Amino acid sequence: MIDYPCHCTLAIDDAAMNLPTLTPPTAQDVVAAAARIKGLTHRTPVLRSGTADVRVGAQLFFKCENFQRTGSFKLRGAFNTLEQFSDEQRKRGVLAFSAGNHAQAIALAARLLDIPALIVMPEDALASKMAATREYGAQVVTYNRYTEDREAISQRIAHERGMTLVPPSEHPHVIAGQGTVAAELFEEVPRLDYLFVAVGGGGLLAGSLLAAQAMAPDCTVIGVEPETANDAQQSLQSGSIVRIPMPRTIADGAQAQSLGPLVFDIVNQPGQKIVTVSDLQLMQSLRFFAERMKNVVEPTGALALAGARHGGIDIAGARVGIVISGGNVDLARYARFLAD
Repeated sequence: MIDYPCHCTLAIDDAAMNLPTLTPPTAQDVVAAAARIKGLTHRTPVLRSGTADVRVGAQLFFKCENFQRTGSFKLRGAFNTLEQFSDEQRKRGVLAFSAGNHAQAIALAARLLDIPALIVMPEDALASKMAATREYGAQVVTYNRYTEDREAISQRIAHERGMTLVPPSEHPHVIAGQGTVAAELFEEVPRLDYLFVAVGGGGLLAGSLLAAQAMAPDCTVIGVEPETANDAQQSLQSGSIVRIPMPRTIADGAQAQSLGPLVFDIVNQPGQKIVTVSDLQLMQSLRFFAERMKNVVEPTGALALAGARHGGIDIAGARVGIVISGGNVDLARYARFLAD
């Protein structure tokens, strides 16, 4: 039997494995993940901008995961998960579904660990992200994100091939790995008052909350979503998981329709805030990164800064962490964002 991270158990054949049930991650799992991925991922820099500080009226500390291997924080969760595969799992291979950053992360981690990889990607995924996923050695299967269910497709293929499905966020090892972003920032920059992070599937937010509980309990962690893709915000407001139609936003990495139950249980805390921003505000933040910090950032990677500037949180005079979650963007598309 394979106990899939989506909590569905599928029989495969006589060579089936008996895997332990996965339990919710803890702050100690984030610490263990940091040790596990050390040397495999970059400890990304924390940059400052005097201009940003003046414009926002706060001290901003930018954790630059766009400088991470594969161009986003996703490699942390991918390595932490695949490193814990059994020999049988490694032999059968890994399967993931992703619009691009998780795809690239799983593909590279699998190649370095000598694990076969198959990625289910939307047919309209950014060409640069799909090309990189293939270049890292993964097989790519495409689908229509507006008419087909990627999770159903992925589960069917995983069942047929006996592969282990690793979702972008809804997995304890993924969440613990993503939490190392915040853990590194808290180590380098003490006494943060706020930390803003992008929210798509919610793995980065969940991992950041776990890290904050142990390392920076006085830091308020704020999630940021596109205003057209605010399923997580609606879920916290309603007290239960809300699923929305496939959203349309330039932040392709945040085009999630719902949180998973594992992520929701972690982020559904009293007083937890998720704010939203418009695509126009994202483009303004992209321009700021390019013009003032000489930093290439993808739209999803600009969510945190846009949220700090436009999310309605009073951060005047505060010490504020900003996670730049990624920098994978097609150059032609990027040029249009800067020119519009």
